[in-house]
Amino acid sequence: MPRALITGITGQDGLYLAELLISKGYTVYGLIRGQNNPKIELVRRTVPDVRLVTGDLTDVSSLVRVLSEAQPDEVYNLGAISFVAYSWENAALTTDVTGKGVLNILEATRLYAGDDPASVRFYQASSSEMFGKVQEVPQRESTLLWPRSPYGVAKVFGHYMTINYRESYGMHASSGILFNHESPRRGPEFVTRKVTRAVARIRHGLQDALVMGNLDAQRDWGFAGDYVEAMWLMLQQPHGDDYVVATGETHSIRDLLNAAFDAAGIADWEPHVHQSQEFMRPAEVDLLVGDATKAREVLGWAPKVGFRELVAMMVEADLRDAAAEAR
Repeated sequence: MPRALITGITGQDGLYLAELLISKGYTVYGLIRGQNNPKIELVRRTVPDVRLVTGDLTDVSSLVRVLSEAQPDEVYNLGAISFVAYSWENAALTTDVTGKGVLNILEATRLYAGDDPASVRFYQASSSEMFGKVQEVPQRESTLLWPRSPYGVAKVFGHYMTINYRESYGMHASSGILFNHESPRRGPEFVTRKVTRAVARIRHGLQDALVMGNLDAQRDWGFAGDYVEAMWLMLQQPHGDDYVVATGETHSIRDLLNAAFDAAGIADWEPHVHQSQEFMRPAEVDLLVGDATKAREVLGWAPKVGFRELVAMMVEADLRDAAAEAR
């Protein structure tokens, strides 16, 4: 029975990945930071078969201890401070966790693997935010990285450190350059969930308006449940490598608003949506769209859930929550 360790188990990706691995017969360990982590109950309720272990990406010694306890065949590093807006306010902490944390888990994994560095397969959650001020459209594995936020910069550090450990130590280390991926499990601070939650609450009379930033920014949005399959497929290959994971389609925030309000049965969103400078990024990333040809050809991966289906799925989940709140 294969064994896996997932950092970032409390996030949407960690939960979907744990479900996938358990369905494939894995014993799954999930790293939790802190004994009183408020999301422990969410993990226990959603994936009760996951074995929780405590550790911290900023503490190498704790990671060495966790690896010794879990004895994984595969390590999935999904842990990060992943809210881009937060990274401008807390650049140092974002760097410590999202950037240096990758170095820490790579080094702990290398030490745990001992004389056979490739015996433990490692996945790093890289990000399309690394492309930032995009240098070509669409973006692929060879596109120059030009991050536009402290989060993006930290992800670039982790991405290149993963490549360095693969090339320097012979580790089976892969990076998935994942474009925006969403689900009903997405945190409410992220724009997609902010929109779908607000739409549901407007539909049930719980709020009147939605305040947004740039409505013209464009993203490549897919379903998180599809994307975790690509993570697993990377670690089943003979050698580690880097892969863009994306739908290849781009949609604006206006498209997102259209799809979300339509799914809730509201014909015109403009009276309900206001813009505020408060939600504008200091350095905007205007257009992200990925070329996942390599993932398709090498991994045999392709997204299954389309954009409007994804948005409808999220709105439906939030409508249920809003209906319960309205009662």
